[in-house]
Amino acid sequence: MPVGLKDSRCTVFDGPPRMVAIGFQVRNGGIACNRNGDPLIKDMFNDPAFEMARSEAVEMAGVFRRMGEFQPARLSAEAMEYTTLPKILNKLKDRFKPA
Repeated sequence: MPVGLKDSRCTVFDGPPRMVAIGFQVRNGGIACNRNGDPLIKDMFNDPAFEMARSEAVEMAGVFRRMGEFQPARLSAEAMEYTTLPKILNKLKDRFKPA
């Protein structure tokens, strides 16, 4: 999800993943500055034009969450062999259908 630097901290453990972009110009081997001496650095995704993309990313993350646990959000069945997961999957095997 395209976000500005101030919003780049992920607040929900499973996403959606945040992506930031910083724009700058290099002049004479350094970052270019304006007339006041401030560096010309731009937080590219801190822009209202990306609001629709952010809304869609949050909506799709909700859709995926409602589908239940899926990898890589949880370990594979092989890695969870010492939990109750194999017993549960064995009980439910007749209910599974090929995708």
